[in-house]
Amino acid sequence: MANINIDLDTDQFEDLRATKRRYGLTWKGMLIQAQRSLETEESTA
Repeated sequence: MANINIDLDTDQFEDLRATKRRYGLTWKGMLIQAQRSLETEESTA
């Protein structure tokens, strides 16, 4: 399994963490949801 490390400002981290908690996702789930959203936008553009 690969590991991903991302440097974020504290505010960025807090915003992402709040979104993650709101939707009940894991960090992995957040990345997968973002990827799917981007792929969907790309196919409709």
